[in-house]
Amino acid sequence: MRQLVLAVALLGVIGATPAVAQRRPVRLPDKEPDFKAFNVPYNGLLTFVRLRYTPSRIGFGGGGGFFGGVNYNWDHDYPRADQHLMTILKELTSIGVRVDGTNILGADDPELFRYPVAYMAEPSYWTFTEREAKHLRNYLAKGGFIIFDDFADRQWWEFEAAIHKLLPDGRLVQLDATHPIFHSFFAIDTLDFRHPYWGQESVFFGMFEDNDPAKRLLVIVNFNNDIGESWEWSGTGFIPIDLTNRAFKLGVNYFVYALTH
Repeated sequence: MRQLVLAVALLGVIGATPAVAQRRPVRLPDKEPDFKAFNVPYNGLLTFVRLRYTPSRIGFGGGGGFFGGVNYNWDHDYPRADQHLMTILKELTSIGVRVDGTNILGADDPELFRYPVAYMAEPSYWTFTEREAKHLRNYLAKGGFIIFDDFADRQWWEFEAAIHKLLPDGRLVQLDATHPIFHSFFAIDTLDFRHPYWGQESVFFGMFEDNDPAKRLLVIVNFNNDIGESWEWSGTGFIPIDLTNRAFKLGVNYFVYALTH
């Protein structure tokens, strides 16, 4: 029944979005926009938070990019992916969800502690200062949860180096479909996902509190996957609805798990 409801919700509440813009390499500008200008103030409702960072190398942009054609890597699929997932959460759960805006926060922003879940796109480009690392460690220790998404293949090595720099004692553990995160709202009984474009078999990793699999997950890692892309283009026909449905199920489960553990 939930599968039917989700499909109907996707078709009914998410409108069409523009066609994919052609993407070309661009160099990052000397001065970034004021990203806080796009944020909404805290009001107690669950709000989508996207982590921004200084990328390690050239990004990609297109003629119709949200920030003037520039992709900062961390902003991939912003803002539609963020908005669409929050709409689905509001439609399908009893969680108090904010749908009138989403937030972009730096890793060292004190506001981050107001929000239990944070999402990072293209983490193979991720760099951080020691101040940012300390802040993220405190965020995770106090109950925060981070979703890493949108990277594949050889990008693993750069991400792995970064996550172990952030959490030197942490161990990445491959998850299977029996873990509670895959059953926190929807029953996801198989993890036979693939990257929506490149076709690699997806692998899901986590890091646990005290490296104890019986304790809380601190992070979820979607390797060889890009569920944010499916969130963004849902309802357009660009990505098949069965793929967007499955991506939304993962997103809903991640948020529900984070709020209940």
